[in-house]
Amino acid sequence: MAILKEFLEILVCPKCRGDLKLADKEDGFICEQCRLFFEIRDDIPNMLLEEARPLT
Repeated sequence: MAILKEFLEILVCPKCRGDLKLADKEDGFICEQCRLFFEIRDDIPNMLLEEARPLT
């Protein structure tokens, strides 16, 4: 995704408003504070809290 770094500068966790980091596989964003994973589908980050997956 070409504008991925720009997303990291402006996106925040919808739950705690904390910083997000890009997952190792670059398939989503991780909030370390809330321990949530937000998937990227078709180059679009899915930031819906109810669709976030808990990290194990």
